[in-house]
Amino acid sequence: MARERLPSAEEGDRLTSVLSLMADPTRARLLYALDVVEELCVGDLALALSGSEDAVSYGLRVLRTAGLVTRRKDGRVVYYRLAAGFPEPLRQHCLRQLIEMSRAPVDVEV
Repeated sequence: MARERLPSAEEGDRLTSVLSLMADPTRARLLYALDVVEELCVGDLALALSGSEDAVSYGLRVLRTAGLVTRRKDGRVVYYRLAAGFPEPLRQHCLRQLIEMSRAPVDVEV
């Protein structure tokens, strides 16, 4: 029964790829910031994350390549947002809920 319900090896690889993208602190915070505010430019994202524009630009490039973020150019300024169809369960559970869960005290059994 377990074998029938498991994702295929290919699906497991895709899932691992997406989760590894989100495992990076900068990329996770970028996704969270773009979830909270509809769209932001690199400079504003760098300010929000208290990070460098280079680190933010690289994180956005990786997320855009993976199809999780899109961009819109307005003159010389490029604005980034979560890709259309970014799954709401992913937003709720991977962005918000996991942060809340990480704040809870850890039960350590001896």
